[in-house]
Amino acid sequence: MEGMIRSSANYTPLSPISFLKRSALVYNDKSSIVYDDIRYTWKDTFERCTKLASALAQLGISRGDVVAALAPNIPAMYELHFGVPMVGGVLCTLNVRHDSAMLSVLLRHSEAKIIFVDYEFLHIAQGAIDILSKTRTKLPLLILIPESDQSSSNISNSISTSNYLEYESLLLTGRLDFEIRWPNDECDPISLNYTSGTTSSPKGVIYSHRGAYLNALSVALFNGMSSTSVYLWCVPMFHCNGWCFPWVVATQGGTNICQRNVTARGIFENISQHKVTNLGGAPTVLNMIINASASERRKLPGKVAVVTGGAPPPPHVLLKMEELGFDVTHSYGLTETYGPATVCTWKPEWDSLPRETQAKLKARQGLHHPGLEEVDIKDPVTMKSVPPDAKTMGEVMLRGNSIMNGYLKNLKATQEAFNGGWYRSGDLGVKHSDGYIELKDRSKDIIISGGENISTIEVEAALFSHPAILEAAVVGKPDDYWGEIPCAFVKLKNGCNANAEEIIKFCRDRLPHYMAPRTVVFLDDLPKTSTGKTQKFVLREKAKTMGSLPKKSISRL
Repeated sequence: MEGMIRSSANYTPLSPISFLKRSALVYNDKSSIVYDDIRYTWKDTFERCTKLASALAQLGISRGDVVAALAPNIPAMYELHFGVPMVGGVLCTLNVRHDSAMLSVLLRHSEAKIIFVDYEFLHIAQGAIDILSKTRTKLPLLILIPESDQSSSNISNSISTSNYLEYESLLLTGRLDFEIRWPNDECDPISLNYTSGTTSSPKGVIYSHRGAYLNALSVALFNGMSSTSVYLWCVPMFHCNGWCFPWVVATQGGTNICQRNVTARGIFENISQHKVTNLGGAPTVLNMIINASASERRKLPGKVAVVTGGAPPPPHVLLKMEELGFDVTHSYGLTETYGPATVCTWKPEWDSLPRETQAKLKARQGLHHPGLEEVDIKDPVTMKSVPPDAKTMGEVMLRGNSIMNGYLKNLKATQEAFNGGWYRSGDLGVKHSDGYIELKDRSKDIIISGGENISTIEVEAALFSHPAILEAAVVGKPDDYWGEIPCAFVKLKNGCNANAEEIIKFCRDRLPHYMAPRTVVFLDDLPKTSTGKTQKFVLREKAKTMGSLPKKSISRL
């Protein structure tokens, strides 16, 4: 319409940097970060991030340069989520479970100029740099993050640390009057996240300032975050930027409770000591909580809201969490969707239903959050929506503002993922009559036995309800007659016993017989990614080596 103009008066590129700037003004003296004896206010955090950005600029970091980080959920990792974007850089948080070989591959692919390394992982980072030094790759500058109360001289006897610039020393070189480098375009990259590699080699997923801003606001909304929220860090900040929670907590000036390691005892102690109101975690974290010993548990000071995702939570686990006093919200997403993309929004009319039914409803993935435009279950060939009959399977597809910009240096993979104008998740699901979606499996995980599709998620839910089973995963095992048969890998709870025949009968009593495992393998631990997802490709390889077994069997690996 005539008279419209765009100027700095009515338009600024969206960026989560603005959340920190605002919280430093509104909540300046309020606690922003608590970590052991360390406590920062929002004013402190803004100043530290500004000085970090200034110091990075002095080291030559320009717009678009990648700055990597290899660290657990500590204050420095939180500050990097703002300090790096404030200088125009792109933050690449790396999985602390990577070995030196994989780390060297990612550093080379990302072309990181600097890598911040927590002292605990210095040997891995140094190993990666040693590997890179034998190539023509320009080596990143390594900046050491010592434990908060010690200097590098106390860190390691095996690796010399005297040549490394330390994090706090770097901050001292920064200036408070540094002018923040806001993005020129809100679609400029803010971070680079490598996928966890549950199905293939990791890919570099590019996030934008716009997507991070909108996803953070949406997650804050459906988590009910406020200035009184106290968030306990259980989701690794290196995974999808901690599901965007570094930016989420800053939207409302809440408080971050950092912890280096995630244990059941640590979770309960932090909740009790800091009156935690919110936390996030994969179903493995929930499983850790419900199986905590009596000596590890503490009485909750109030209702604790938990958002879970990363893998479908078994209804049994959700039920136990509620019994302990946790209010669980189920979300679904992928690295490519900035973490949380859908939410199973609770409806008041479900309150009167039996608790087991409530748990099954809550185990569904729900619908898209406000920052996403749409989620659907479609036929991947015709792109037509499946009927809402809770039976017809299709591929989960999403589109909207909180979908990645693309895969770094992999245009072909980006085009394939966006083919048809939707992001193709690779997950299979159904749509219920109320429109809520429910995951059935990864397309690579579905078992086809005698022409029947078997959802491993449904079989795993039955296994999780067995009183002796702590963890379970189901994969297809090659079979000469059926093509594939379900093979269950289980970890038993401490002090509990169960045999294969008992477990198979337990499943046959609760599932159609063709869905029940024909083979049970007992493991001390299931192979997992750093975010708690079971690495099923590892288990599939184990199952292949077992050959075709016509009868129920038990194996110990």
